[in-house]
Amino acid sequence: MARKEFIRLIEDNMTMMDRLMDRTKSQLMRNVEFTRSQISVLVRLYLGGRALLKDIAYREFTTTPNLCATFKILESRGLVLREVDAQDRRNTWYSVTAKGADVAKSMIEGFETIIGEVFAKLSREDEEKLTAAMSTINSVLTNMEVA
Repeated sequence: MARKEFIRLIEDNMTMMDRLMDRTKSQLMRNVEFTRSQISVLVRLYLGGRALLKDIAYREFTTTPNLCATFKILESRGLVLREVDAQDRRNTWYSVTAKGADVAKSMIEGFETIIGEVFAKLSREDEEKLTAAMSTINSVLTNMEVA
């Protein structure tokens, strides 16, 4: 019974987080010349560091051909660097350039501003509860990942 409740809560949380992300991204993307998926890939690559194309595709829930189109645009704008793995030429590594890091940082700062506006509408008590709950979730999920 607890497992079913856990799954339902995860599904509810995913839905609520998607709504929050949609709201923040729509505000954030108003004056941006990139698509949401391009920004998502760029920011995640910035935060996660150099990664293989196949790993990024897995993380983004997309296929490598779809992701290649995104990376061609980001690469043509000087935001990412593409390197073929010298040890295994089937693998391609991607990393963020200095220009890409600046764009990613700007998007993160904008996101933080919007989240700050959302939190400003919460009571102090609700903000503390939400922060504690998310901290607990992150800690448990991190332990599950390690196990």
